[in-house]
Amino acid sequence: MDFVIPVLVVILVILIALAFMSVRVAREYERGVVFRFGRLIDLRGPGLFLIIPFGIDRLFKIDLRTITLEVQPQEVITKDNVTIKVRAVVWFQVVDPRIAVTKVANYYQATTQVAETTLRGTIGQHELDELLAHRDRINASLKEIIDRQTEPWGIQVSIVEVKDIELPQTMQRAMAKQAEAEREKRAKVITAEGEFQASQTLANAAEVIQRQPAAIALRYMQTLVEIGYEKNTTIVFPVPVELIRPMLQVAETLTAPAADQKSSTSSPPKSPPPKSPPPKSPPPSP
Repeated sequence: MDFVIPVLVVILVILIALAFMSVRVAREYERGVVFRFGRLIDLRGPGLFLIIPFGIDRLFKIDLRTITLEVQPQEVITKDNVTIKVRAVVWFQVVDPRIAVTKVANYYQATTQVAETTLRGTIGQHELDELLAHRDRINASLKEIIDRQTEPWGIQVSIVEVKDIELPQTMQRAMAKQAEAEREKRAKVITAEGEFQASQTLANAAEVIQRQPAAIALRYMQTLVEIGYEKNTTIVFPVPVELIRPMLQVAETLTAPAADQKSSTSSPPKSPPPKSPPPKSPPPSP
């Protein structure tokens, strides 16, 4: 009976060791892919589950959360022969863990290589202006191509975004000059449109003042009020032309007879025209 207790202790230790080797825990976002004697069996998890130790069962845990993949800068030549560097970000997740383990050796590395090659090929088919103006459409095209290539591996691509486009210094200066010229053109067009609208408004105001002569007097009075607010020492008092015009007409009527009388007295008397000699009589006939 002395050797029974050590044997029981050894058996208990072995059972505890087997328990530690057999018990596995998978989190809510994890799934366990188990191979038993090299054959794929059902998924394990989430939660607590058991496997057969001693190499009989081999366990691979797969994360089902969305993975963020940052694509390294790729040097690309666009369709209009401009060399640029493009960075992109890919968001993907494993939707079928068994296929992700059995169909590809390393799904993360494979997805990375597919994203890099697709980025270079797709960007090279577009011009620079299209890349800068229609980035959403290019992102959708990248997502569709990458998702189609990774779908047989149990990978689903949710979002692809072009993160940054690095341009050469010469191209940046050229684009800055183009933008500056475009701004100047818009400023000139806006100034011309403003002058055109102002001229139309002034023409309409002139028509109103022409129909209502009293409007010009009211405008003069308003100008005087504005001058008074500024407290200037010099005050210009404009006189309406309508007030001066009757006096000018009266002065013209008074000066017209005096001018006629002065012209009549200053002119010398005219001498009578010379008399012509009488006509000669014809000589008598013999």
